[in-house]
Amino acid sequence: MAKSPEQEHPTKAFGWAARDPSGVLFPFKFSRRATGEKDVRFKVLYCGICHSDLHSIKNEWGFSTYPQVPGHEIVGIVTEVGSKVEKFKVGDKVGVGCMVGACHSCDNCANDLENYCPKMIFTYGATYYDGTITYGGYSDVMVAEERYIVRFPDNLPLDAGAPLLCAGITVYSPLQHFGFTKPGMHIGVVGLGGLGHVAVKFAKAFGVKVTVISTSPNKKEEAIEHLGADSFLVSRDPDQMQAAMGTMDGIIDTVSAFHPLLPLLGLLKSQGKLVMVGAPDRPLELPVFPLIMGRKIVAGSCIGGMKETQEMIDFAGKHNITAEVEVISMDYLNTAIERLEKNDVRYRFVIDIGNTLKAA
Repeated sequence: MAKSPEQEHPTKAFGWAARDPSGVLFPFKFSRRATGEKDVRFKVLYCGICHSDLHSIKNEWGFSTYPQVPGHEIVGIVTEVGSKVEKFKVGDKVGVGCMVGACHSCDNCANDLENYCPKMIFTYGATYYDGTITYGGYSDVMVAEERYIVRFPDNLPLDAGAPLLCAGITVYSPLQHFGFTKPGMHIGVVGLGGLGHVAVKFAKAFGVKVTVISTSPNKKEEAIEHLGADSFLVSRDPDQMQAAMGTMDGIIDTVSAFHPLLPLLGLLKSQGKLVMVGAPDRPLELPVFPLIMGRKIVAGSCIGGMKETQEMIDFAGKHNITAEVEVISMDYLNTAIERLEKNDVRYRFVIDIGNTLKAA
């Protein structure tokens, strides 16, 4: 007979979980595994709320399991390390992002691309090597293999740095991979939300020209004055879009709602690249003619490998890049989820777990 989540492992744990696709979260007792020889255990201090958490707790992608403890932007302080751990010690500031395992034997894993391993194990709602379900960071304690632990620079605040473990690497990786980091390049960022605002900050730190493309004219001042974008395009304004045709080397599209791609392809120069990092829940229309006539590329990108995630966090520390966050208490969680559904957040909720998670 299957053991209950509370009895599955030796170490007691406490967090908040969704029980069904209503997405309402409740206090939840469960357990974490004992610290293995290559494991790092840490006290969770903060956890970001990602849009993926919203999709997952409501089973909008169709593969959720319950009870589900979400959270994959997890940061805290190391409390215990296994006997074979080499890079971390008790007291270190660390984080865990979107994954906690992979096969470690395929080409992707060999090339530090665990994020594309067919057997990649998500931080929550997935089946771990031992057959148990993984639980995420809306909880008091986290255990993960050393390979999946990220060291935080001393100068990077944990609360505003937490969302970089998902939002940060999601935009940093395509900026690097597709060559959008050369000074003098002109890069577009579609959508000024949790992903988009971080994309602007990283792109500017690389020294490129950045244009924010948004349906909301009221975000112009924020984009330029506060986040440092060079210009702002209202995608619903045909005159603005026409004037910007053929001016961009690349575009990072962060929008997770259904939207037309044709106007974005028109903004690209010949041989330009449109990279999708948002995940709309239904297929988008892809007109092929503009691709052919400009040798343009539409691509996708999903987070990054662990080596690149550490590079991203180090880069963020060096350039003082953080997410814009609203720190909330644990008992505000369901309200925050409702607000996230309405896009009523600038730009990322982060739960203050260390100070506000109270055991039942």
